[in-house]
Amino acid sequence: MTNNTFTVYRKELKDSLRDRRTLISMVVVPIVIFPLISIGMFTFVSKVVGKALEEVPKVMILSAGDSPRAIEDLKAIKGIDFIPGTPDYAQQISDKKIRAAVDIPSGFDAAVDHDTATTLKIYNYEGDLKSGIASDKIEKYLKDLQIQTVQKRLQARNLPPALANPFDVKKENVAPPEKVSGAMIGGFLPYFVIILCLTGAMYPAIDLTAGEKERGTIETILTSPVPRTQIVLGKFLMVLTAALVTAMLAITSMGVSFHVAKAFMAGAGGANNPLNFTIGLKAIGAVFLMVLPLAVLFSAGLLAIALMAKSYKEAQSYIAPLMIVVVMPAVAGLMPGVEFNARMALIPILSTSLVCKEIVAGTYHWNYIAIIFGSTCVYASAALFVAVSLFKREDVLFRT
Repeated sequence: MTNNTFTVYRKELKDSLRDRRTLISMVVVPIVIFPLISIGMFTFVSKVVGKALEEVPKVMILSAGDSPRAIEDLKAIKGIDFIPGTPDYAQQISDKKIRAAVDIPSGFDAAVDHDTATTLKIYNYEGDLKSGIASDKIEKYLKDLQIQTVQKRLQARNLPPALANPFDVKKENVAPPEKVSGAMIGGFLPYFVIILCLTGAMYPAIDLTAGEKERGTIETILTSPVPRTQIVLGKFLMVLTAALVTAMLAITSMGVSFHVAKAFMAGAGGANNPLNFTIGLKAIGAVFLMVLPLAVLFSAGLLAIALMAKSYKEAQSYIAPLMIVVVMPAVAGLMPGVEFNARMALIPILSTSLVCKEIVAGTYHWNYIAIIFGSTCVYASAALFVAVSLFKREDVLFRT
């Protein structure tokens, strides 16, 4: 880097700070909109789940009427409103008028009494939260009832009831509540940071290339006694600054927002409160470090793409598909069960999203962190090389 590069950088920085769109995407979005969206979303989800658990679901009983004992057993389940069956039960479940239906086969009571195998079906709406809660309650109750029935059969034959249940299985969480909560919602932090890092670099990249072409000011800076490599590096530093400032503000804003939300909702849910964790300074620093080469990749890539456009509007149309390319792997990092392996560590954006999710949860895979950081640096260097090469081409700079 030379003095000429930093001179171009300072000039572009001053111009960008006067641009309202750049300031909004770089400062206002991560500080104001980002916390409102993230905290508001988690609060909304918590309330929706809470209301679903409090609701008394309507469940239809489908029976031939020859198994009164089974019907009475079902009606003993607390928190469920059982109603008589109708032929359109499937449509009513699909329309969410009822949450589930239990089909008691003909002769069910007699089959149980005579040790004959039979099947009781539960119809539900797969993927619907309230239907799932209702069917889970019924299934759990029926499984307990099943064990009790087997124990009664064994007792009638003078056999020990323990034969039906030779051992118990108990799950016990050993991870701290902060890690559990971090694993549950920590994936949203890298997702938002990656998206905001891209949008923070987007407007400066377009303005410093296609915007200058449209205004006719790019010729002025090209006539200065500054080599084109230094000019493009100065512009690149400005775009990178916007991306990093946006990322830094987003990470800090997220940490502060969850700290405030945790204090505000301290009595809600106790250890089960999904906001019951704190993003420490170590995690903030580590996430920022992992986003750094990604910000370089975004800045150089956006600069190269926008440089090929003739106008601001054309540059926006070129960059719009890039949002999908970035969003898809970032969203994949939120999916449960997606874990690291050496091959996945080489996939840009997805690998950063996954490793940042683990970091927020308090887990540091140093071998993967090194691979991801190194590979992203290679991708970023290649993108910067392309941007510099394009800036030296007359047919790109003066495309009409």
